[in-house]
Amino acid sequence: QVQLVESGGGLVQPGGSLRLSCAASGSISSINVMGWYRQAPEKERELVAIITNAGDTNYAEFAKGRFTISRDNAKNTVYLQMNSLKPEDTAVYYCYAVIVLVGGRSGAYWGQGTQVTVSS
Repeated sequence: QVQLVESGGGLVQPGGSLRLSCAASGSISSINVMGWYRQAPEKERELVAIITNAGDTNYAEFAKGRFTISRDNAKNTVYLQMNSLKPEDTAVYYCYAVIVLVGGRSGAYWGQGTQVTVSS
């Protein structure tokens, strides 16, 4: 009924940049919060950044000053611009959204994940 489809991951050298995108589709009435989490090998999933439908943002400390989250409400899409990437940013990045469905039910949804590898 709802799908979150990510794109934009890949291999980048240290100091480089990547832009992740995540588009939500399905029986969507509205999307409250959209965001990104990441999970590195043998580590727990952690918050990267979130953004509300009003544009309020919250970043993990490691993301402040390097990553920028934004969204296009008309396209139900959230973006993550990542600059000055470091090897420790290597992880699978997951899109996250709190969605109100047509009919009134709401829930949290996850994308399938996109691999980001920072290596020379």
